[in-house]
Amino acid sequence: MDIHFGESAQSTLGVEWELALIDAASGELTPQADALLGVINQEHPELQADEEHPHIKRELLLNTLELVTGVCGSVAEAKEDLNRSLSTVREAGERFGVELMCSGTHPFSQSRSQPVTDKERYAKLIDRTQWWGSQMVIYGVHVHVGLDSKFKALPVLDGLVNYFPHFQALSASSPFWNGEDTGYASQRALLFQQLPTAGLPFQFDDWRGYEHYVEDMMTTGVIDQLSEIRWDIRPVPALGTIEMRVCDGLATLEEVGAIAALTQCLVQSFSDTLDNGGSIPTMPPWHVQENKWRAARYGLDAIIILDAQSNERLVTDDLIELLNKLEPVAKRLDCASELADVERIIRRGAGYQRQRQVAAAHQGELRPVVDDLVSLLRSGYQD
Repeated sequence: MDIHFGESAQSTLGVEWELALIDAASGELTPQADALLGVINQEHPELQADEEHPHIKRELLLNTLELVTGVCGSVAEAKEDLNRSLSTVREAGERFGVELMCSGTHPFSQSRSQPVTDKERYAKLIDRTQWWGSQMVIYGVHVHVGLDSKFKALPVLDGLVNYFPHFQALSASSPFWNGEDTGYASQRALLFQQLPTAGLPFQFDDWRGYEHYVEDMMTTGVIDQLSEIRWDIRPVPALGTIEMRVCDGLATLEEVGAIAALTQCLVQSFSDTLDNGGSIPTMPPWHVQENKWRAARYGLDAIIILDAQSNERLVTDDLIELLNKLEPVAKRLDCASELADVERIIRRGAGYQRQRQVAAAHQGELRPVVDDLVSLLRSGYQD
């Protein structure tokens, strides 16, 4: 099987941001995606009745809308694109008493009571995955970065895998699930990996190895199309990108920009290494798996494994050093201010920490957590 890798300018960006639709009166999730899209599409006469909006998409559940940017040259451009779509969705939501929020999970809405979007591929997913599929009330942020050669895709994937726990810790925002504190910083990370072909990616020596894997998956009926490979980090041949899907939902546009900048800078640095004839180190899969679990469990307090020699370090210490190393790259890509926002997340704390603080301040009540998340998406952090 020959898999064509599309043409893409190096380090161009695309960002996907999944938003939860919230009933303003109850704070519960509300299945209003179709209603909001109906209003939005009415204001775009160029769209057919059944045609999807180019930047506002349905997702698995009717309580979700996904904002999708076009191809962007910078993080600032991607943020502007997302903000336009956010304003459009917010305006439509006001007609139905719908608020918006983003975190890895909703703190208390019951997972199995959420209606599924009426699409064949979603019905097939739920039919196949049964109980686990019905638990996928989760929200994330995905960042695509363009690559100018398919031969960079798998080495860059290897490089991003080394920084999996950094992204997971920064974005972890799903401590609560069905009204309970799970004890984890990211419940989403452990839920999502239960789907077939989801979770950590396999790592291959070359593009041909990846093609053999895809051929095996299709021959044995595991997948019907490439998009059904739902790895946390994956090549997207149709777009000519590497897609970083590690992150829990992020509450503010500032945080989305920070994660996009970190992703873009890392990919560019790996591309530079490859262009200069260098190679990207890998870690044994057992270290990679352990790092994922540690970051999901402990978030920014995780002690992570750094290399194949089993050296370890506090993830925030390693992040600060990484940000310093990436400063020249960020200047080249015109995202220095957005990359600096990563340090603000570290200083302020990740989403899971704030959610627990809000709950503790209200004697364990979780409705105030939802109210705070809605406020954050509206107004950002007031610090």
